[in-house]
Amino acid sequence: MTSPVRIAAREIAAAFAFVLILTGQSLSAQRISPALTHKIDSLYRLFAAENHLPGIAYGIIMDTSLVYSGATGYSSLGDSTPVTLSTAFRAASMTKSFTALAILRLRDERKLQLDDPVYRWLPELDSLHYLSGDAPVLTIRHLLTHTGGFPQDDPWADRQLETTEEGLSALIRDGLTMSNVPGVAYEYSNLGYTLLGRVIRAVTGVPYQDYIDSVVFRPLGMTCTVWEYDVLPDGIMANGYRYINGRWSQEELLHDGPFGAMGGLISTVADFARYAIMHLSAWPPCDREERWLPRDSAECRPLKRSSLREMHSPSSGIAYNSSTLYSGGPECDVIVAYGYGLRWSLDCMNRKKIFHNGGLPGFGSNWTIMPDYGIGVVAFSNRTYGSTYTVNQEVLELLIDAGVVRPHRHEITGILKTRMDDLLRIMPDWDPAGTDEIFSDNFFIDNPPEDLRSQTLRMFDKAGKILAIREIIPENSLRGSFVIEGSDGMINVWFSLTPEKTPRIQSFRISITHKNN
Repeated sequence: MTSPVRIAAREIAAAFAFVLILTGQSLSAQRISPALTHKIDSLYRLFAAENHLPGIAYGIIMDTSLVYSGATGYSSLGDSTPVTLSTAFRAASMTKSFTALAILRLRDERKLQLDDPVYRWLPELDSLHYLSGDAPVLTIRHLLTHTGGFPQDDPWADRQLETTEEGLSALIRDGLTMSNVPGVAYEYSNLGYTLLGRVIRAVTGVPYQDYIDSVVFRPLGMTCTVWEYDVLPDGIMANGYRYINGRWSQEELLHDGPFGAMGGLISTVADFARYAIMHLSAWPPCDREERWLPRDSAECRPLKRSSLREMHSPSSGIAYNSSTLYSGGPECDVIVAYGYGLRWSLDCMNRKKIFHNGGLPGFGSNWTIMPDYGIGVVAFSNRTYGSTYTVNQEVLELLIDAGVVRPHRHEITGILKTRMDDLLRIMPDWDPAGTDEIFSDNFFIDNPPEDLRSQTLRMFDKAGKILAIREIIPENSLRGSFVIEGSDGMINVWFSLTPEKTPRIQSFRISITHKNN
């Protein structure tokens, strides 16, 4: 198989020139008012100042568009070069989802299985020394979910980016030490994702970076995303800095190597937004035309929508955090977990987020999407481990609180609407005669008709004159709720259906909320 040719330096220069032209235009959508964009810009400027970030670039995504972007500070402190929307930053561990995507793509193509022993593709790991005789063999899935048994290695691995393929082979040949047996504990492993990059090379026959170029960058039109900083036009790559003891020191830029699979990606806000839009497009599950891809690439989606959603699902490292969403924000408990190359969280307001941070010497970043709202944000900084996670969460909350976006609703299925109509016809008398096709066999056993009648009549009486019946709000295809509005109160009705060919009502709840006159 011929190795795909990497993007030539002159092509990259042309692409960045095009970006420089575009950034003079307003990217703001009509839904984001000037007052709101001013608040967003202020939040990022304040965050950069308080956290000693030399520069920061950021973008807001809604559904299939980058609707607003901005930048502040400097990409080079020595000559006061400002950060612009064409400034490139190292994305660090935000690279991991690209590696996970490639593994799932190869799985979908039946070229590997997630439960394959890693030594099937990397025979040099056949002699891996496990901590116990009953340890399971290390698999691809273990590496994807950080449950491979390798120790957390952030400080060490972050300096390995320039390691060569020969150097990685020597590291493996000398022997790897494990901190646990595979499959029993979550422990964030950059080495694990580096090994996944080598698996991709073994399966495809091409270098990891070339494979990502061909199956992700090109189909998405990510023409300003690279692996090597020295192919970029002068002045495009941000210098990275460390802030310590009140002083800045410039970090050395590292070249790319096999550890690039864990954190080597270099990108811009606009380019990375294309990737984030692809992930947002996987939700909700439905049949729809691919309008977000470049015209000549619609048939070249990097990964199936169902497999993207698989990446977004919690798999390991599940933890409960009792904390605020962001500094100064409301107290809100959060459940967090790791999927495939991405983190997952669910907060006290039932808001789901898919995200990943990035941190390397000289750089920090975060991207977060909220599939239920169709929004996302990406932000890069050029300070060592200068994560932009907290400010990104604050910006997302700002957009939601401002009413710019609302959660997407599930589609109202025909059977849900039919069963709602059945309930409205039967309530409040609850005569069970001739209702076998409407209610499941358990329903009137669990809910005696006389109890239902008494409870419902009492609530209808308290609600007063019926004024309106509101549209059903589906939770999914077979479960939902609706409101019967009365002059004195609101009757809340919830029900769920069976999995039968013709679904019937299996459970039912009713309550009343009194109006405040």
